[in-house]
Amino acid sequence: MTKPRQITIQKGGPTLGTIRMVEQALRDAPDSLTTLAELKRLLPKQVHHDALCEILDYLQETGRVLIGMKGIAYTHNTSQKLDAAIRESRVITVGNYRKISAEHL
Repeated sequence: MTKPRQITIQKGGPTLGTIRMVEQALRDAPDSLTTLAELKRLLPKQVHHDALCEILDYLQETGRVLIGMKGIAYTHNTSQKLDAAIRESRVITVGNYRKISAEHL
């Protein structure tokens, strides 16, 4: 007679170290879009699927990644030049359209 398989449930959320590991893997990914399967292969350690999905939700909520049908794109940009250009840009209204001037980029 076989024993029933026991399932362990992780309490709490993913650790900060795991979140940083996933973010670093996405940042260093060779392609701009990474599938979930590719991300799992890129990670130096295995991460439970549910924890990985929770991390990706957090990264999307904080604006660091975009998750679409074709994959995950790392979008966080820490460039001080980009921040300054956005702050100094002007909004130009032409008819019903608004355009952000990017002359400072």
